[in-house]
This record gives sequence, C-alpha cells and structure tokens, in this order.
Amino acid sequence: MPIEPSLALGHELPEYGYSYTPDQVILYHLGIGAGVPATAAGELAYTYEKDLKVLPSFAVIPPMRSGKHLNSVPGLDFDYAKMLHGEQALELHRPIPTSGTVVNQSRVAEIWDKGKAAVVVQEIVSTDETGAPLFTTRSTLFMRGAGGFGGEPGPKAVSLQPDRAPDGVISQTTLAQQALIYRLSGDKNPLHVDPDAAKLGGFDTPIIHGLCSHGIVCKALVDQVLGGDVTRVRSYRVRFAGVGYPGETYQISYWTEGNRILANAASKERNAPIISNAVIELIPTSIE
Repeated sequence: MPIEPSLALGHELPEYGYSYTPDQVILYHLGIGAGVPATAAGELAYTYEKDLKVLPSFAVIPPMRSGKHLNSVPGLDFDYAKMLHGEQALELHRPIPTSGTVVNQSRVAEIWDKGKAAVVVQEIVSTDETGAPLFTTRSTLFMRGAGGFGGEPGPKAVSLQPDRAPDGVISQTTLAQQALIYRLSGDKNPLHVDPDAAKLGGFDTPIIHGLCSHGIVCKALVDQVLGGDVTRVRSYRVRFAGVGYPGETYQISYWTEGNRILANAASKERNAPIISNAVIELIPTSIE
C-alpha cells in the first residue's frame, strides 16, 4: 500500500527509557575516536570519569531504538532494506549529564514525496526523570521505492558551503577497529563488521556507521574550533553524503560565520565526500 500521510503524520510511538552511566559515555567517545593520544588532558576529559564531559553528539545514543518501530506506524508502508539515513539533527536544551535516565518520545514530524522515494522525518524529544527536556533529535530517512503517493515534495536540498576557502582543515585518522568499538554503543548492524554483509550492501568491506562519522566531525569541531567547550553547542546537524571506511583519514573543512560553524568531511585517501552541510549553532559567550 502507498504511504498515507493523513494517517502517519504526527503519529506518536510508545515512549521508552534509556539509562546510562559514565561507562556508556566513555564507550561512545572511544567509538568516535577519543583517546588519541591516550594521556592528553583534552582526551582524558572524554575517556576518564574524573572530570568527564559529554559531547553533544552523544544525544543520538539514548533514542537509538526509535527507528526500529517505524513500520508499526499506520499509513507508513516501506521496506527497511531500502531505507537510507539521509540527515541527522539535534538540539540541546542544556548540557548532557554524565549519567542518568532518559525518556524518549518519538513522533512522525514530516513526510515528503520525492517521486522515487519518500522522506520521513522522525523527531524524538528526550527528557530526564523529572520531565525536563534534555535534547531533541531529528532523523531524516529516505525510503526508496515508497514515493509517488501524491504528497508534497518538501524543501529542496541546498549546499551551505561558503564560496571561499575554508578557515581551517582538520585531519582525523580513524582506527582500523573504529566500527567494532562504535557498534557497542547500540548499532549492531552487520554491515559495519561482517565482510559478507558489507558485500550484500554493495561495499567491498565493512563501513563506518553514519552516526559514528557524525560524532567524529562533532568532536573535531568542538576540540579544534571551540577549544573543547561542549557547552557552547546549541544545535548540530549533518547530511550523510557518503561513507567512511575504518582506518581512513577524515579531512574536515570548516568555516566560521557569526554564531555558526559550517563544515564538510571527505576521505583523504579516496577524495570522496562523507559528511556535507554540517552546521553547529553556538550559544553566544558573554563577550559576544
């Protein structure tokens, strides 16, 4: 059956909780490449519970299970095997604590008809145990073969890259075992570990998780542009433009414009895009 926006749009999925400790935060940080060099003060802030801080991109971990239940939404008929994660956005309502219990409430926020594909935006509001909001995440999902249902096409994608040389380029080399570590944060898709599964997906070898690349870029910008100050980030969003492979070096080009950092990331070895239209919106400092 075709997708029926009148049934699916605004539908709320059952809420669920996620509890975590500093160990889960540290594991996530290790999964996106923190800890190199191991004893550097800036890296210990991500990998040692003594003065632990939490990267904004950790916000994708507590609601990770939300996408697994989209096929239960009335009017949302699609094939999971043909679904692609196109974009990811998050908004922080306050700094993420190093431990706690998060309650996630998910809804279908947008549905667009792109002809050959449907685009579904899933929004998840994550609150703490008192009901106070911590962060809101939005996943843009491309459902190939599910378009053509007569819906609105939605906004067109526009490149945000400024027409000038970048203000800086950050090189971040990933570990050969990067995907093996990241998957322990909850995404056990065999595409990222099993060579046979990767070949079925059209790749020569396992690829790095898209949300791992999302975290790699976030950490690089926070560290190199914001001096490691995770509290400056108001929001962060990216478009997944390609894939990264474990062991590759990410070349992250960035531009600063007012209270925004714009960035793209590409594989140095293949000269191929990985992340585009990355935007960090900043909380202004008292002197700005």
